[in-house]
Amino acid sequence: MLRAQGRAVHQCDSGWVPVFVDQEQSISLMSVGFLLESPDEAVVWRGPKKNALIKQFVADVAWGQLDYLVVDTPPGTSDEHMAAVEALRPYSPLGALVVTTPQAVSVGDVRRELTFCRKTGLQVVGVVENMSGFVCPHCAECTNVFSRGGGEVLASLAGVPFLGSVPLDPELTRSLEEGQDFIRDFPKSPAFPALFSIAQKVMSEAPARLS
Repeated sequence: MLRAQGRAVHQCDSGWVPVFVDQEQSISLMSVGFLLESPDEAVVWRGPKKNALIKQFVADVAWGQLDYLVVDTPPGTSDEHMAAVEALRPYSPLGALVVTTPQAVSVGDVRRELTFCRKTGLQVVGVVENMSGFVCPHCAECTNVFSRGGGEVLASLAGVPFLGSVPLDPELTRSLEEGQDFIRDFPKSPAFPALFSIAQKVMSEAPARLS
């Protein structure tokens, strides 16, 4: 998505130097993928080794001055999530942005993630419902392929903000797979206002949480 395949991570006095994905060095990236010899290599590590690496990604990477540090985690409430929360706790993290799809199976998993956030003292910035309907590119009619509204109901029951729904858009999928700038290339996409609105809500929440 960020056209960073094959990039190398280097060492400096402050630790690892992250990979910069643009010439302005406005976005820096760190991934275990940079440390593997082959992109097809599996990470077969036990918990302690994975947890140690997560702590290194937080403390031993020369991030410099950041506006935001975004940690993308897989679904679940595993040791890795605990390690990420504990590593970030000294830096007063803004909170968790929880993403679900509308169907009941996904909502059930995310409900447990909200419980995880409460038990670990991690504030929830809000819930986002992804794959929320498919807007036909020809007639603009919206079809709820995976049902609709599960994320909003979940947020209401959990007492956390609902930040919005993002519809399925083939152009968004293609743009991500090709590493393109979706916001620049497809401003008329039905997903554009949804993504923009969610980003604005998250950014407006940051000063309030940090004050």
